[in-house]
Amino acid sequence: MTRLLATALLTTAMAVPAAASELRDMALDYFEPLPSTIPQMADNRVTPEKIDLGKALFFDPRLSASGVFSCYSCHNLTTGGDDNMETSVGHGWQKGPRNSPTVFNAVLNIAQFWDGRAEDLKAQAKGPVQAGVEMANTPDNVVATLNSMQAYKDWFADAFPGEAEPVSFDNMARAIEAFEATLITPAPFDAFLNGDDMALTDVQKEGLQLFVDKGCATCHNGVNLGGNGYYPFGLVEKPGADILPEGDKGRFTVTETAMDEYVFRAAPLRNIAVTAPYFHSGKVWDLKVAVQVMGVAQLGEEVSDEEAVKIVAFLESLTGEVPEVTLPTLPAETANTPRPTAEVVPN
Repeated sequence: MTRLLATALLTTAMAVPAAASELRDMALDYFEPLPSTIPQMADNRVTPEKIDLGKALFFDPRLSASGVFSCYSCHNLTTGGDDNMETSVGHGWQKGPRNSPTVFNAVLNIAQFWDGRAEDLKAQAKGPVQAGVEMANTPDNVVATLNSMQAYKDWFADAFPGEAEPVSFDNMARAIEAFEATLITPAPFDAFLNGDDMALTDVQKEGLQLFVDKGCATCHNGVNLGGNGYYPFGLVEKPGADILPEGDKGRFTVTETAMDEYVFRAAPLRNIAVTAPYFHSGKVWDLKVAVQVMGVAQLGEEVSDEEAVKIVAFLESLTGEVPEVTLPTLPAETANTPRPTAEVVPN
């Protein structure tokens, strides 16, 4: 009896890693772990000087016309890298049209914004600064602001050595991109993909299996579990106008191609458990409900409560460790610094 019990225990112990190994092999067909080093852009090498400058610019509200809003306003690094609002509030307390995506791991997306209109984080950094509903500033005013403070001039010179005029709107965007490239959040799921059988709970493993079996991984795959392709929202059945506003046609506004009506970039799912509310409209606050909405809209099937709970458990394994970011000390404005304005100019 003792020998039989020992044999049974040994067999069970051997079976668990084998099952985990099979699940991992399947997962690696769809997903990739985060890189172990800071991603490098071919045309914007990340350096310590650029990172430090970019961090200062990320937190500096003087990039906005009002002196109130910074990149950090909509991409709060303490609350999931977004602002946890349905849609963001910007210049003159105007309400923006879409939910703010997380900045964490955004450097790994194929493009930026829900409609993919920015090809990279440099282009993305320029957009909100100039958008009338967000920071409502101009490139010339931004450059004048930065040039009015000697510390910024020195930091730009250090970050972009050899350039005749290092303080520029383009270099502002390059520096912010370099800082944002450091905002990588390794999660338990990465540990699992890298060989740690115990990194996921049994329920999370069941949720991962369901996530693949149901077809969620068809759109939400790769290193960011999304962010790498465009799909119609309502592929099988369109959600109601409360979730899918009729006036926002998504990627159509970029391409003006009829096939792109109501097409959006698949949302990256890393840190999704801490970035409510969900979808570009920000109308769903419960992740379990969001999973069930996607089941009907994209897959054409009802996801049961039990199944949704397991999938949510798996999605919670994507909540990563936030890198430690110390607040920068920003230069003081001078007599030459453009003064803030609250004037709202129609777009």
